[in-house]
This record gives sequence, C-alpha cells and structure tokens, in this order.
Amino acid sequence: MSLPELIIRPRRLRNSPTLRRMVRETTLSVDDLIYPLFVDETINEPVPVSSMPGVCRLPLAHVGKAVQEAAALGIPGIILFGIPTHKDAVGSEAWNDEGIVQQAIREAKNAAPEICVIADSCFCEYTDHGHCGVLHGEQVDNDATLENLQKETVSYARAGVDMIAPSGMMDGMIAAIRTALDDNGFSNTPIMSYAVKYASGYFGPFRDAVDSTPSFGDRASYQMDPANAREAIKEAMLDIGEGADMLMVKPALAYMDIVAAVKEATDVPMAVYNVSGEYAMVKAAAEKGWIDEKRVVMETMLGFKRAGADLILTYHALDIARWLNDE
Repeated sequence: MSLPELIIRPRRLRNSPTLRRMVRETTLSVDDLIYPLFVDETINEPVPVSSMPGVCRLPLAHVGKAVQEAAALGIPGIILFGIPTHKDAVGSEAWNDEGIVQQAIREAKNAAPEICVIADSCFCEYTDHGHCGVLHGEQVDNDATLENLQKETVSYARAGVDMIAPSGMMDGMIAAIRTALDDNGFSNTPIMSYAVKYASGYFGPFRDAVDSTPSFGDRASYQMDPANAREAIKEAMLDIGEGADMLMVKPALAYMDIVAAVKEATDVPMAVYNVSGEYAMVKAAAEKGWIDEKRVVMETMLGFKRAGADLILTYHALDIARWLNDE
C-alpha cells in the first residue's frame, strides 16, 4: 500500500540548525538572568554550600569580584541575601545601615556601577527563630512585621540599592514599602514583589545556605498552599494594586502553569525564581552522569520563558551566560 501524499511537513523547518534558529518561537538571552549572591558577615573566605554544588557563601571582601564576574558576562542583575553575625527575635540587623546587605550593596555598586543590584527583603535570615517576621506567640504578626519591613527597605535604599524585592508574603507589604520609600525620597526605587510564593519543599538547600530553617513549625500560615492556583492571581493583582512594578513566582519548575496564568492576567514584567532545590537536583543528577547538565538547564530556562517569564533568578546564571556567549 502506498503512503498518502504529504503536502504539509512540519519537519521541513527542522531540517537544519539555521532553519530551526530562524523559526524559533522562544529565545533565551543573558539579559534575562539575575544572579543570586549569599553574603556572610561571619566568614573571611568563601564557604561552599554543600547542598548546592558550585555555590558559596561569600565574605564581604569577595562581593566586588563576584559582581564584576557577573557583569563581565553580560548578566544585568544580581540579588543579595545576607547572613548577619547577630540575630534576634525581630531581625533588627536587617535595618542596620552598616548591616551586611547594606555594605554589600555599596560594594556591588562600586565594583560594577552598571549592574542592577536587588536586595531580597525579608527577616528569616535575621531572626533567631527563622520565621519571616515578628512573632506573636507562634504566629507571625503581619502588621508589626510591615513596620520593620519599612525600616529595612528604606535602609537598603539609603545604601544605594536599585530595586527592592520583598519575599516574606506579608499582606500589604507592597503598599507599606511603597509608602515608606516615597516618604523618604525614594519614589524612583522599583519593587519586584515575590507576589506568588509557595510553601515549598524546593527551598531546602537555600535554608542551609542562609541558616534560615524555622526553629519550630513551618511557613504554611503565610506562604501559599501548593494546591492553589486561583489564589495566585488574587495575590498578583493585590500587589499590582499596591504599587508593585514587577512580579515573581517562586518556585518555578513545578509552577509553570501558575507563571502562565499570572502572565496572562497581568501587565507588568514577570520574574521566576529557579530555586535551590531545583538547582540541586540538576547538579546531583549531572554529577552522577544521569543527565546532560547544559542541555537540561537550557531546556528548563526555555520552559520558564515559554511559560511567560521575562526574567529568571537562577544559580546557573554564570554557566548559562558562558554557554550563550560561546554560542
């Protein structure tokens, strides 16, 4: 039996690398990347994070070099996380003008003035209990935490930060930060909100990196339930209404449906966080020789872009930039 005549053959446009490149629907650029950095006030030399191969805690003296390396590769932004020497019940080091993140902001801007320096704004790294704000009993006091968040973000702005990225999932956090920044002369400082942040098991290695594992309970009372999708749209719209300039979905890999839904419902730039657990799984499988690391990483990044991400926070950023530049 003869085969029917085929008039339409999609394979024709897959026939060569050049054709595939010409018709490619989704592209990945170095401009899409934001590189996270952990800055530790308690160390003098870089300390590897055992659960995140290739990632280190950095002493303040090494921040400039790390930022220059990212900038030389064309990466446009970094995001800073601090590990302070002193922790207390309210995380007061977070708004110390000479705190570790404030010093790191100044170091980063001196090292590479053109790079966008973003400060993650939360308290889990700064509290002695590991929760993301002021406690009332065993519950985080939302409104008391907002007052401290205002002090923290204004301190970051005074240090010269380019963007604030609040991650604590406190109700009203964007309005509180926007008001504080505007009242203190920082009306041009944008806010990238962790608007849709789930209470996820994918955060485990990050908590090792910044010593932020809660001393009791979990964060399910203020971070989102992984079972909920419609709630993500509600959170995103609330934050836009309060003045968020950009949104983030975190984690990314298991939540691409959420990324797509939030992108469809909103009109501001969208970031995703390719979190520590996602990174660690790829690294572990690659070390075993079970996957092609570069191929899997690049495919995952394209997946984030295809779902609607405009920016990707990822620990793979330096490798991705090198691979893209080599191409």
